[in-house]
Amino acid sequence: MGTMSIHVITGAGSGIGAAVTRRLLERGDELWLLARDAGRAKGLADEFSGVRTLVGDLAEPELLSWALGHQRLPDRLDSLLHIAGVADLGEVGELSSKLWNRTLAVNLVAPAELTRLFLPQLRLSRGHVVFVNSGAGLRASAGWGAYAASKHGLKALADSLREEEHGNGIRVTSVYPGRTATPMQEKVHQQEGKVYDASRWIAPESVAATVLAALDLPRDAEITELSIRPGR
Repeated sequence: MGTMSIHVITGAGSGIGAAVTRRLLERGDELWLLARDAGRAKGLADEFSGVRTLVGDLAEPELLSWALGHQRLPDRLDSLLHIAGVADLGEVGELSSKLWNRTLAVNLVAPAELTRLFLPQLRLSRGHVVFVNSGAGLRASAGWGAYAASKHGLKALADSLREEEHGNGIRVTSVYPGRTATPMQEKVHQQEGKVYDASRWIAPESVAATVLAALDLPRDAEITELSIRPGR
């Protein structure tokens, strides 16, 4: 990739997304951060000096095309980093269709729609699409049905996209982190009724390092899938 790359990032507000954002900013790349509303966009611009922001709500994928159509977008794009996600636990016997639909909207349909909307810019730059998936994208446990289904779907999206866009020079990577010390993980522990100890889980910076490794790989190779597990 060139000296200054251009990235669009979802989920930059916390956890892995914030860690990736910091790393890319430190090396002088141009970042466009997606925020759900104008207030959050301002918060991101205040937190990360020099970034640009885009406003669009992943919970309403059908409105993303309209929303982005009314904003200035990057002319070319070296990477689209899908890092935002929601996790609500519950057994299949208890989960409402509303919760299913929200989980699938944010974790699967919105990434598909954002990818579609940015494909022209990605093709132009022979860019890279990174999906931060989850260990739940490879196996589903009790209580994780909706989340795991959305992440299994995200794997399928990435695999299809990789086959379709390979001829256009677009690289596609799925990253499957195990439990990572993020605000989402803290919330999950609350839902599980467990005590949260951040030191037991992967640091967001460690996952960010793997995302950058995939981005920085020489053009003759592509990391298709990467699983990361807690080392302690």
